[in-house]
Amino acid sequence: MSDSDDDDVPQLSSHALAALQEFYAEQKQHPDPNGDDKYNIGVIEENWQLSQFWYSQETALRLAKEAIAAAGEGGRVACVSTPSVYQKLRELRSKLLSVCLFEFDRRFAVYGEDFIFYDYSRPLDFPGDVAAHSFDVVIADPPYLSVDCLRKTAETVRYLTRGKILLCTGAVLKEEAARLLGVTPCRFLPTHCRVLANEFCCYANYDSGLDHDV
Repeated sequence: MSDSDDDDVPQLSSHALAALQEFYAEQKQHPDPNGDDKYNIGVIEENWQLSQFWYSQETALRLAKEAIAAAGEGGRVACVSTPSVYQKLRELRSKLLSVCLFEFDRRFAVYGEDFIFYDYSRPLDFPGDVAAHSFDVVIADPPYLSVDCLRKTAETVRYLTRGKILLCTGAVLKEEAARLLGVTPCRFLPTHCRVLANEFCCYANYDSGLDHDV
């Protein structure tokens, strides 16, 4: 090949090369969802178009531990639009309970039978094997900060729970949450991996550990 042939080969600009290197670096930071660390928070990246904002590690851990304590040995936990909590529960490898993730994002189907496709706009559209009042604890986080979304998610929660409810949503929905689900704010304040503009709260309808210091 002649020197003139080498000149015809397209070359990346320094800016494009830097962007490509940054992309590869980011890819190395996010493990394969099918790998051993598939339950790590962030292994599946947030999709802002789906209004996804993952909890911080500390919040996911606190909520997961509360769910374990509230469900009790042999209990069942439903994570409704709360994949961060589901991941933390599985990361803890608790054999004392069973967990299901109700989620719209089909990327989470990597979790196999634990994954149940869920569209909040169709709050009771479940597979036939999802029986009413079959979960000891339901923890939910409506994907959108609106009364309509909360109302429909609340319908799902009431169908699934045997009694105990944990709800994470905006402080502006406090009165509506109390009316729909009988929940009140907890002392514990959840945080996210990214800073959100709206004040966020955790609510419960029972005497939870989230009202006590760690």
